[in-house]
Amino acid sequence: MATRNTNAAVNGFNQYANAQRGSSSRQAAPKVNDDRLEEIKEAFTLFDTNQDGFIDFFELKVAMRALGFEQKREDIMKMFDRFGESDNRVGMDGFVLAMSEMISARDPVDEYRKAFKLIDENNSGKITIGHLRRIARELGEEIKDDELQAMIEEFDVDNDGGINEEEFIKIMTSGH
Repeated sequence: MATRNTNAAVNGFNQYANAQRGSSSRQAAPKVNDDRLEEIKEAFTLFDTNQDGFIDFFELKVAMRALGFEQKREDIMKMFDRFGESDNRVGMDGFVLAMSEMISARDPVDEYRKAFKLIDENNSGKITIGHLRRIARELGEEIKDDELQAMIEEFDVDNDGGINEEEFIKIMTSGH
C-alpha cells in the first residue's frame, strides 16, 4: 500500500509543482508530455483575451509567467523575431513551439529544488507530514496520516522525521 501511495505522492508532487508555477509549420516542437502541451495551449487560450488567435507582447509576458517563466523585454522581443508574426504578435503554433523549447530546456533538478521550496513553505529544510497533508488537501486527495507518515519514513534516509531537499530530489529522479 505504501508503494501505491508513494507513486501517488510523486505524481502529486509533480502536479503541485506544475500548478505553482500545437505544432508549427517552421519546425517540429520539442517533445513535451501531453499534460504540458495541454497546459501550454490553455495558457495561450486564456491570455488571448480578444480571441483573435494571437497574443501580443503583454499577453505573452503574462502567459509565460503563468507557465513559470520570467522573461526580460529583450528576450520576449527575440521570441517574437523567432516565433512571431511581423506585427509583434505570436499565434498558437509559435507559442507552443517557443514554450515547448523553453520547457524542454529546463534543468529537472533545478525544477525539483523549486518544487521543494514551494512545498516547504515555512523554510524548515524538510517536508513533514503537515506539508504532505496540506498538499493532499489541495489536490483533493484523502490520505490518512499513517499513510503519509509511511511515505516520509520510506524516504527519510537520515531519520530526522522529514524529507530534506536531497532526499526529495532522489525521490523525484528515481521514478518511484
